[in-house]
Amino acid sequence: MAQLTGVKRTIVAIAAVFASAGGAVPAPNVTTVSMQTGAITSQPIGHYEFCQTHRSECDIKTKPSTAPRVTDFGWSVIREVNASVNREITPVTDMNLFGKDEVWTYPQAAGDCEDFVLLKRKRLMEKGFSASDLLITVVRKSDGEGHAVLTVRTAQGDFILDNLDDEAKLWTRTSYRFLKRQASFNTGRWVTIENGAEVLVGSVGN
Repeated sequence: MAQLTGVKRTIVAIAAVFASAGGAVPAPNVTTVSMQTGAITSQPIGHYEFCQTHRSECDIKTKPSTAPRVTDFGWSVIREVNASVNREITPVTDMNLFGKDEVWTYPQAAGDCEDFVLLKRKRLMEKGFSASDLLITVVRKSDGEGHAVLTVRTAQGDFILDNLDDEAKLWTRTSYRFLKRQASFNTGRWVTIENGAEVLVGSVGN
């Protein structure tokens, strides 16, 4: 009975986060814009090494599907997770933390940009979001430095969760050039972003 109750709680939580396809749910007042992804591309070395110790998280395969329409409550969850992780974790480079670059891990108190992304992704999945809609994304900042953010796929557009900004923003409203991201159909694969920028194969900075 306790197990059944837990399942019911999960179903209720997911229903609160997502609207049915035909439901009329208020959404952010933005034009629906999504990234256009292309061919399979190189996996960042940090993510590859992360997958060696978290294999189950990098072997989630799903059939292609449309992005879900997020409810008002769902948006409040997204904003809370983004802001709370940004408050809890102190940004520190991998070199300062581990003495080397490209260490992707769940942060305890401090971490690099990709560590923020991993923790936000984990917490949103615990709230009922699908792995296929929470995609680690590599971008280039205006100064040319590499950076990692979390893309949240929604019917209202692709939104970005960033350790440098507490606001969840439509991807076209950021100052980044978008290079590649996890494939929505396989958490261990990466794809190019055709309408973002050329692909940058290299390390991801803070």
